[in-house]
Amino acid sequence: MRIKTTRQQHILRIKTTLRWLLYYLLIFLSFIIMTSGTLYKPILLVPLAIAISINNNIYGSAVTGAFCGFLIDICCGKLFGYNAVILAFFCILTNLVFELYLKNRFINYLMITAVVSYIQCWLDYKFYYQIWDYENVGRIFVRVSLRVWAYTVISAFFMYLLVKLVNKLLMPKEHLTIEEAINTNIQNENKR
Repeated sequence: MRIKTTRQQHILRIKTTLRWLLYYLLIFLSFIIMTSGTLYKPILLVPLAIAISINNNIYGSAVTGAFCGFLIDICCGKLFGYNAVILAFFCILTNLVFELYLKNRFINYLMITAVVSYIQCWLDYKFYYQIWDYENVGRIFVRVSLRVWAYTVISAFFMYLLVKLVNKLLMPKEHLTIEEAINTNIQNENKR
């Protein structure tokens, strides 16, 4: 690891700002795609929020998850804040799981996205259709909810590639500050 210079810290701030601007540009483009078209379209903001939460800190994951959830609520006409709470919780959980246990691999991302998308579709079905005991309510889950879930999981491939490209170009590399370098040297000398 190298020590950060003032120039590198300035470049790090610029790259971090550009990375978050690109993340939120992708979020708004996904929101625009979600608001156009027919009933059978993927909920693009779920895999995008999960992909963003994998490589970032817990606060950025929570804010991104809540923001994407609010946009889903607006797009789908749900109770304002319903999806925000769900997606913020799952983004925090995803961040912690990837930080502590899982490696940043596509298959891990796809499994978590599939589970989170299924839970979200199932909760929507339970709270917006089954609770009111509509006639033939099971057909809504099979014909609409599962189809939207499948489209969302398929769209996860593209969201992962887009976020991985942004991270490859703009993710900061590991560097030590001067204090960390001095403390590391002192610790190494004490061990000898």
